[in-house]
Formats: sequence, structure tokens, C-alpha cells
Amino acid sequence: MSPKLLTCLAVMAGLIAPATALGGEGTAPRGVVELFTAQGCVSCPPADAVFEKLVRQGDVVALAYHVDYWNYLGWSDTLGTQENTQRQYGYAKSLGRSNVYTPQAIINGRDHVNGADLVGINARLDTFGNKGAGLTVPVSATLRNGELGIEIGGGQGKAEVVVAYFRRVQSVEVLKGQNKGRKATYWNSVYDVQTVGMWEGLPLRITLPTSVMKMKKGPGKDGCAVLLQTAKDDGAPAAIIGATILTP
Repeated sequence: MSPKLLTCLAVMAGLIAPATALGGEGTAPRGVVELFTAQGCVSCPPADAVFEKLVRQGDVVALAYHVDYWNYLGWSDTLGTQENTQRQYGYAKSLGRSNVYTPQAIINGRDHVNGADLVGINARLDTFGNKGAGLTVPVSATLRNGELGIEIGGGQGKAEVVVAYFRRVQSVEVLKGQNKGRKATYWNSVYDVQTVGMWEGLPLRITLPTSVMKMKKGPGKDGCAVLLQTAKDDGAPAAIIGATILTP
């Protein structure tokens, strides 16, 4: 984290509130589902449809990361970024895998399933919850007067405080490649991820002023998710132990 960003953060111990959403309070999520997908992947449309169902379930933090490694097939993903691809490869390292694929759903940063398998995704979330590998540290967030306030409860261990910014819903007409002619609607598409602090087991409060937030303006309406995420020694993303989501 840059010194400039550190100077912008107001960090202090704080009380923990329930998980919140823009405009009101919500319940704590069951877990985090991160879908790695691409507009140029012929196998991805069923997973994108499943992902919309997960978003509408309302009980998970659901984030979609469009990757760029299918662009060579003739269509450059309009939502894809190299950073999203790098995040997926980071998960491959932390999970001991030698390759990546789409559609891939990462569950709580701990395991993966095919992104089109709604039953399997929900079953894995339940299994992690029953085994104590769910979201065990309370995390809440509010957006007021242009400032993002994050509150994290106490617990054991050490983790990064990560903010993922996403566009809530976008429609895209694919003009080339394997999905040529398909008009698709994409939900919670991540366009930027920031590490904004470090949690070391004690209650923590972070305030992000407008100057360092990455909320975009315009059609689609933005949201953001806060992830309390551990990392491997090499920096690869690993288990997520707390999370919340703010939506328009």
C-alpha cells in the first residue's frame, strides 16, 4: 500500500455493526463467490446466468471477474482486464493448480467449482460454513457523504482489507468470436481491486475518502465489496474470512 494511500486512511478501533448495504442494513453473507468468466468463452453463458441467480439470492457476496486470455479468439472482452486474469492465476498458485479455466467459481478463496454448477456452489458454501471455514470475522461497511466506512471485528490471524469495485449490471452485444451475435447481461463485474489496510486480529475501522475511492459514475451504477482476505507468503490471494457488499 502506498504512503499516499496510508495517509488518506483514518484507522481506529471500533464497534461492529451488522453487514450493511446502500440505503439500509442487510444480513451477514453466507460466503463469497468469485466467478472468472469471459465474453469470448463459449462455455461461459450458462455460468453467467447462474451467477445472476447467485446475485439475486442475496445471501452471498458475488463478484464477476472478466479475464482477457480468450481475446485471441477474435473478440476483446469489453469488461476484461489483465488484473482480473492475474487474480485468477494467483488463486491457481494458492490452490496448488497448474492452470486456470473459465467459467471458474472460487468459493471463499478456499476452493473452486465449475461456475455453471449452482447446486455445487451452494453446497460448497454450506460445507465451509458447517466446518467453520466460512466468514467468521464480522465485516460491515457504509457509504455516507462520499466516504466509505469499513468496520471489522476481532478474531485470530492476519489478513488484508480488500475493496473490489464493480459495475452492478451491464448489457453487451458480442460482435465477434465464439459467442458472436449473443447479447448478454453481466452482473457485478469487477473493474478495480484495492488493498486498503491490514487487519491483525483486533477490531479495526477504516475510512476511505472520496479522493481514494474508485467508484465510477454514469450508467450501470456502481457497488463495492469489502473482503477480509488472507494471503500466501508469495502474496497470492487465499482464504476469505470476512466480507460484506454495498450495492446501489
